[in-house]
Amino acid sequence: MTPQASWNLFADLSAMWSYPYCRNALIAGSFVAIMAGAMGWLMVLRKQSFLGHTLSLVAYPGAAAATALGIPILFGYYGAVLIAAAVAVSSSSRGLGGERRAAATTGTIQAVALAAGVLLSSLSPSFLESTTTLLFGSFLGVTSTEVLATAIVAVVVLSVLGVCARPLVLTTFDPLAGEAAGLPVRIFDAVEVLLLGIVVAAVSQITGALLVFALLVMPAAAAVQLTTKVWRSVGLSIALGLVVVWAGISIAFYLPHLPLGFTITTTGMALYLVSSGWRSWSEGSHRLRSAS
Repeated sequence: MTPQASWNLFADLSAMWSYPYCRNALIAGSFVAIMAGAMGWLMVLRKQSFLGHTLSLVAYPGAAAATALGIPILFGYYGAVLIAAAVAVSSSSRGLGGERRAAATTGTIQAVALAAGVLLSSLSPSFLESTTTLLFGSFLGVTSTEVLATAIVAVVVLSVLGVCARPLVLTTFDPLAGEAAGLPVRIFDAVEVLLLGIVVAAVSQITGALLVFALLVMPAAAAVQLTTKVWRSVGLSIALGLVVVWAGISIAFYLPHLPLGFTITTTGMALYLVSSGWRSWSEGSHRLRSAS
């Protein structure tokens, strides 16, 4: 029997919460949204979207390998992404030449990862089903063990971010000022990339490998459009990520013919378009007031 939505939001959420698989998805998705909101904000401002997309593609062959070997899929997600993040860190260096080499390395990893994922997925008895789930996500398979693992990962990531918040923000906006202040900029850069890889692996469990950007980019990009205050922007990015996750899962629950990856991505895009429209209107109004 297909669940029916009503105008009573509390009753609808209670109905969703009564299903263990949906409850697991909402809890894990909330942890993921908080991590993605914070790390996505750093990623967007550091112009690392290409790197984030590559790491998400690396999650695909990792998860496919775990599926083919019959081991917990979490090992596949985190193992593959952390290896790729370590390679990205080792190949990165500041300056134009360093950026070009890093971009070439990132592009190479991306192509190889996608091809390897297709090969490894073909080893699974349910090739099409497993490929679709790994690429585009599903909230049906989130287990209690994965919820606990995601919670632990969230605590670790947010703790490290809390300790390194100020130097990370400084080196994001002005790395030269960070170097002048005696900060080990390259170490903080490496920490940020490794944390990004961990968060990408966590997000991939909910959105699938190809749609990680829905949580990593869209809430952060929308928050940056709405405010220039640093900590307010980070908080808003996290809040918008939670809205995207809960709204996306709710829509997919009550409209089961719509894939979860689609509902989350569409919700994130809607928020981004609204924020972009608001910023354009705000800037236009400010110019008119200044002209008058």
